[in-house]
Amino acid sequence: MANNKSAKKRIQIAERNRLINKTYKSTVRTLTKRTLENCNKYKKDPSEDNKNLVKTTLNKTFSLIDKAVKKNVLHKNNGANKKSKINTIVKNTLTAN
Repeated sequence: MANNKSAKKRIQIAERNRLINKTYKSTVRTLTKRTLENCNKYKKDPSEDNKNLVKTTLNKTFSLIDKAVKKNVLHKNNGANKKSKINTIVKNTLTAN
């Protein structure tokens, strides 16, 4: 355990930042899964509504990944890799039908 005031404060700040980072990472995973689920839904029923659903969830996912990179929650290359993988799947899905 920390002995001086500044070390105690740093521990509190580190814990606060850890929780914020955890929230970002969790939300990125959730939105990624939701985007892939919508891609599968579009494969089964290629309607205009499902296509719009895929596009909106893709935009939200990309936006959150960019914010996480901006706040140094994710490394910029890691964020780029995530976006690239998602975009490849979505592109293949939308062009297949």
